[in-house]
Amino acid sequence: MSSKGKVLVAMSGGIDSSVTAMMLHEQGYEVIGITMKTWDYQTSGSSKKETGCCSLDSINDARQVAVNLGFPHYILDIRGEFGDFIIDNFVEEYLAGRTPNPCVLCNTHIKWEALLKRADMLGCEFIATGHYAQVREENGRQVISRGLDMNKDQSYVLWGLSQASLKRTIFPLGKYTKPEIRKMATEYGFDELANKPESYDICFIPDNDYRAFLKHKVDGLEERVNGGDFIYKGKVIGKHRGYPFYTIGQRKGLEIALGEPVFVTEIVPETNTVVLGDKEDLERREMWVRDFNFVKYASLPENYQTLTKIRYKDPGTMSTVNVEGNLLNIVFHQQVNGVAPGQSAVMYEGNDLIGGGFIARKI
Repeated sequence: MSSKGKVLVAMSGGIDSSVTAMMLHEQGYEVIGITMKTWDYQTSGSSKKETGCCSLDSINDARQVAVNLGFPHYILDIRGEFGDFIIDNFVEEYLAGRTPNPCVLCNTHIKWEALLKRADMLGCEFIATGHYAQVREENGRQVISRGLDMNKDQSYVLWGLSQASLKRTIFPLGKYTKPEIRKMATEYGFDELANKPESYDICFIPDNDYRAFLKHKVDGLEERVNGGDFIYKGKVIGKHRGYPFYTIGQRKGLEIALGEPVFVTEIVPETNTVVLGDKEDLERREMWVRDFNFVKYASLPENYQTLTKIRYKDPGTMSTVNVEGNLLNIVFHQQVNGVAPGQSAVMYEGNDLIGGGFIARKI
């Protein structure tokens, strides 16, 4: 029995989760590895060769790390749970005129829930993942803060996690940079793993073509939504291919020639309308946020001042936040560009994650 305790490590077969397992093993934890199969290519309708976190090669890579280091490894098939919730929600969000954030939902409702359930079954006190983030206890609450490597920081996708989940979670990579993690993999003797390319696609859309995915999942979708109106400055200027196939801020692929760049500024599913505008029409000073979760504090005072990010790579903008019923009202201190309903709005105090939620359509 390890003095550090027993930990269930989510292993995708990639470098980050593999080094996570290696580090915890070296630190004296009793490690059990688990690889979750969340989807397959048949589900996505892709003809592309299987690669990425759910492929046989990746599962084998994860298992090989476990074999070499001498700890148990299991494969967990959660395709049913994942598809019923994440993929169905992904489709529903686009049909509602929003741009979904599947990784946030998956972390909150699928991966952590599945990990904790199996951790209990296997007698593990803790779970661990390869996210670049940090967690600590402060004033009786579990607080997430950004990873040391700001280029890899993944705290943005963790805002939905509960206090109970975080209390049992370890993020070993949070205090390291990606180059340091690659060096560790080499030092552990996993040279091939150290040079393994990373995937940035949504796991169930390996070719990054969400439009083809929607057409595959929804029978007759293209025929049903094709031919709606493009609206520019209050006038119909053409027909589009269907509102679910456009996103806020999109400029390319509109097939509209006006002599100057135009952008998607609003999507109205009720009328199958896509509103276009100039770049300044994308600017907003206010937004509403639904389904929010607070992490650092149990509640926020009135007129709370915070840095708010509206997308993963957004550096953030100072804002004033107020809770109004079941919504957050966020007023930016300066104009922000490309507020997209369905995406995550995530609030920070320095490097600490205050909380987040999903951007709502216009109220």
